[in-house]
Amino acid sequence: MGMTIPQYLGQMDIRKCVVGLATGAGFIYLLYKAIKAGIKCQPPLCTASPICIARECTGPRERALPQEAPAPEASSVGGPKGLAVERERHGRDSGELRRLLNSLEYKQDEYAKSMILHSITRCVYLLEAEASSCTADDISLVGSMLDDKDNSVKIQALNTLKAFSGIRKFRLKIQEHTIKVLELISTIWDSELHVAGLRLLNSLPLPDYVHPQLRRVMPALMEILQSNYILAQVQAIRLLSYLAQKNDLLYDILNCQVHSNFLNLFQSTQPGSLLFEVLVFAERLSEGRNSPHYRAVKWHYNEQSLHEALFGDESRLADRLLALVIHPEEEVQIQACKVIVSLQCSQDVGVRPSSCRPSHSYFNNGEKN
Repeated sequence: MGMTIPQYLGQMDIRKCVVGLATGAGFIYLLYKAIKAGIKCQPPLCTASPICIARECTGPRERALPQEAPAPEASSVGGPKGLAVERERHGRDSGELRRLLNSLEYKQDEYAKSMILHSITRCVYLLEAEASSCTADDISLVGSMLDDKDNSVKIQALNTLKAFSGIRKFRLKIQEHTIKVLELISTIWDSELHVAGLRLLNSLPLPDYVHPQLRRVMPALMEILQSNYILAQVQAIRLLSYLAQKNDLLYDILNCQVHSNFLNLFQSTQPGSLLFEVLVFAERLSEGRNSPHYRAVKWHYNEQSLHEALFGDESRLADRLLALVIHPEEEVQIQACKVIVSLQCSQDVGVRPSSCRPSHSYFNNGEKN
């Protein structure tokens, strides 16, 4: 049973508390100094340069001016007019987003393009009416930045397309860049680019004509999943879970080669967010194997395949799942149980792990002796 706060405090070592308070006080003092220094740091004088144009469109938690100076009222001589989002709230087009897009058309260096794209992304999220008034040509302009030689520009362009994908009328236009995005994430090993590209793909319905390209990039997606960068892993597994529901892609996923330690993704020490997504992926793969459409064909898998790692005779997936049933996070517990039920159902319908031998129960070790 858990202790009440008074009980917990009563069992604490007072000396440790004093040391902790002293350490905490030092940390708070350093934090205070950092915040104070940040407040005193004045932004540079604004000019008509693209960098300054990019800085003017502030984010949701940023101030248009330093905290010490109040924002001036609207001026008839072109002075500061406050936050663009405030102007839109009052039914006025701030022109910020259009100004940024226009500046992107001119030849800029990589840093300037990254800054402008970053600010366009923030403005799309903040200035809904202005973003909705953009055109397909604007989307094409941003998409053309995916061909830039600098990875930071590519990443910012992916983020901008992701922002525009929240507006329904632009989704078909953004889909035209799907193959290019798949090419980027499969040929460039950059974790931030992987996250940006996969977030964009996960925000779009993927048309059937990109399935051949998806087959070609499947090994790259599996490598990203087995990397050590959590954000990229989560995005990769979400995409794979979506693709696992496509009948014509299921075998390509199951036969994809994985590392010998693939089941480490199911260890309880993994972050709960990743564990949950991996378990959803396993459930969808299991359900796909159980479908009449898939069982109508006798499939063959290579020895290092994902299928063998999860569902083969030598797989230790059952042990990992049973350990996750008592995971601290409830959603992980529930999802682990769903996978267990799905695997048991596969035994009932007679799905063989990978060979012609009769399959055994995945969970004999969990039964009473």
